[in-house]
Amino acid sequence: MTKPIEVRNPRTGKFDYVIIPPPPRLLAQQCKRTRRAQVRWQQLGLEGRIEALQQWKEAILSGRDRLTEALVNDTGRLSTSVLEIDSFLSSIDRWCKLAPELLQESAKNTAIPFIALQQASVPYPLVGVISPWNFPLLLSTIDTIPALLAGCAVIVKPSEIAPRFVAPLTTALNAVPKLREVLTFVEGAGATGSVLIENVDLVCFTGSVATGRKVAEAAAKQFIPAFLELGGKDPAIILESANLELATSAILWGSVVNTGQSCLSIERIYVAESIFEKFYHQLVAKAYRLQLAYPTVESGEIGPIIAERQAAIISDHLLDAVEKGAVIHCGGVIEDLGGGWWCRPTVLTQVNHSMKLMTEETFGPIMPVMPFSTVEEAVSLANDSIYGLSAAVFASEAEALEVAHQIDAGAISINDAALTALMHEGEKNAFKFSGLGGSRMGAAALKRFMRKKAILIKTNATNDPWWFDNEA
Repeated sequence: MTKPIEVRNPRTGKFDYVIIPPPPRLLAQQCKRTRRAQVRWQQLGLEGRIEALQQWKEAILSGRDRLTEALVNDTGRLSTSVLEIDSFLSSIDRWCKLAPELLQESAKNTAIPFIALQQASVPYPLVGVISPWNFPLLLSTIDTIPALLAGCAVIVKPSEIAPRFVAPLTTALNAVPKLREVLTFVEGAGATGSVLIENVDLVCFTGSVATGRKVAEAAAKQFIPAFLELGGKDPAIILESANLELATSAILWGSVVNTGQSCLSIERIYVAESIFEKFYHQLVAKAYRLQLAYPTVESGEIGPIIAERQAAIISDHLLDAVEKGAVIHCGGVIEDLGGGWWCRPTVLTQVNHSMKLMTEETFGPIMPVMPFSTVEEAVSLANDSIYGLSAAVFASEAEALEVAHQIDAGAISINDAALTALMHEGEKNAFKFSGLGGSRMGAAALKRFMRKKAILIKTNATNDPWWFDNEA
């Protein structure tokens, strides 16, 4: 029998929730049942699948308060949880609207006059989704919704650190029998994820590079595709021509939203020497205005550190930086308040690339600011990383675009931060160790769940194969 897993509340530090992972044999059986149900789901047709997803959305809306409460207990923050639910619900509508056009197939002519091509797409039967704790609802469904519309069945394993949201989602799912057959949430830790990979036809993983490597290796052994969205160490470059009022506000938001617990967070800030002092003073002044969401979730903007081990990483990065000469201008301390771990927005200067907080993923509201003398130096510093998820450039538009094309990252925001989290049309791939596989944005996000099948039709009347036809 598998051991229960106790779940910690990030606001109180108490272990007040328990999940029970399924035994490997039962999970394997669940995968088989879900794969069998996929045949009926695919036969339902796109209109039927859209109808089922819309019914699920309505059931979620009727129990929205319970979902909000669960998500707040998972993460310790309110406003971002509300935004997360809104984004999830709007993603259902967005994909239901886009899917009919994206999944349309048509016959095509070929280079050989009497050979016609009919292009077909066949969904992978069973998709496994392994999601993280920082945006537990959104990142467990960002791949799930397009996969379902493509005709796949899906089994989701959310993080064992933030699993409470699953119960209200499943309650809503029970109101839609056709969807319930092909969408399942399973609770568990790494061992459950390993068993899931062994029993699916494609895996989507969001999380750390270290775990992503293990997922990629396990998927390779099963000879199945793996789509990996891994860590980031996103840089921001601020040139002399930047609007500093805009830049400081955008970078502050991009660094501390969700307490910096986002792979799209700005974690390195490079500023032209001529405006360096003015920039960081403005940033510090704005950072001081933000308050902790304590003692209540409505008290401020900065929620607790969700994963206890992340608090230790943030503390280690700060200590390492100070020991190597960094200067902290605000924040800089992990606080124990009411049993939860908290970190106020932290601005540091006198930083360099010998420090962990300039090279390793910190995943907290930490803003290290470093000057540069030339644009070439700024680009070099931005690219001096094993990561390449996204970045930001602040400057006149022409100058910013020129710099953006030189940065090794999948998405570059111009005069704003983390725009890829808001704009879903732009396809992007992760560079370097930030990920692997097709884009989860744009049309590719849905099409990657389909295998292409080419049906070649001979249209002339001859009985001989074309290569025997001397006239051909």
